[in-house]
Amino acid sequence: MEKATFGAGCFWGVEAAFRKLKGVISTSVGYMGGHWPNPCYLDVCARVTGHAEVVQIEYDSTIIRYEHLLETFWKIHDPTSLNRQGYDRGEQYRSVIFCHSSEQEKLAIKSKIKLQNSGQYDKDIVTEIKAVSDYYLAEDYHQQYFEKQKSNRV
Repeated sequence: MEKATFGAGCFWGVEAAFRKLKGVISTSVGYMGGHWPNPCYLDVCARVTGHAEVVQIEYDSTIIRYEHLLETFWKIHDPTSLNRQGYDRGEQYRSVIFCHSSEQEKLAIKSKIKLQNSGQYDKDIVTEIKAVSDYYLAEDYHQQYFEKQKSNRV
């Protein structure tokens, strides 16, 4: 199994999108890329930690390739929007790819350049590409949030 980590706005919808993909074994949501140890949701929302809301994916690379995860990442958010997605604003909603290896970094850079040169966007892509850093698991109520909301409806 391999890991991939993406920030593309509110982690609830991002996680839901990746959970639908064949070859994705598990997902979790959390915080990465900041300077504050052991942040909680309120810390991150207060914009004092520097963390992004992220989805960490465990996937079977014999079933789904990292490039397919990147394609999904680009499709599910606006990579030209700096520190926001839709109505959500703040650095915690930034577009970011955290790479777990030099190969992931190479593929992420290549895909970003390809998308930028495609003419699909009038503005520059602002997505950051960074090495993976400490990952802090978000509170349990955030994990598979949309699935939990469906199961709470009777």
